[in-house]
Amino acid sequence: MSLVELIAQADERGLAASGLACLDRCVPLLGGDDLVLRPLWASLADGSDWSEGLEKARGSLGASGEASGETDEAEALARRMLDAAPDSQEGNGIRLWADACSVASLQIHRLLDPAEDAAPSVDTRREGGTDSMSPLVAAELRRQVTVLELLAEHGPAGLRRALDVSTEGRRVLRAVVSRRARGRS
Repeated sequence: MSLVELIAQADERGLAASGLACLDRCVPLLGGDDLVLRPLWASLADGSDWSEGLEKARGSLGASGEASGETDEAEALARRMLDAAPDSQEGNGIRLWADACSVASLQIHRLLDPAEDAAPSVDTRREGGTDSMSPLVAAELRRQVTVLELLAEHGPAGLRRALDVSTEGRRVLRAVVSRRARGRS
């Protein structure tokens, strides 16, 4: 099943987890630590309102810092994901946000991947086209699919494993960002 189909079938908790996982993997671009979004994950687990945790995360991640080239564009996409997060995990807003986060996160990985991705856009990847996919984009696509499948199959019990998938992706992106920064020095 394609990523687009998985998003279309996901319930609100799955959509919130999907969007949050995309944002969580991109936190290194915003200068955040590994725990900055943990209160949001906790809200998903216990079904509580996440608006207070969201405001704290926005405050912690502050304004954009110095960057250049692809990192600048990637950071702007990550910041938009954070800024666009809905205050409620319910309704159509969460579906739109999860879908936008999916696109933004794939685009971020595409921008930062030293290997070229042959697809004309990330939409091709989201719809199932995997020919000549760059490694970083392929890994991000797998993570997005995995998170949605975990929530669809296990409900709230899948959140812990979804967080683990996101943590792994965050470490990979942090390494990519660090490597690029060293290359510019």
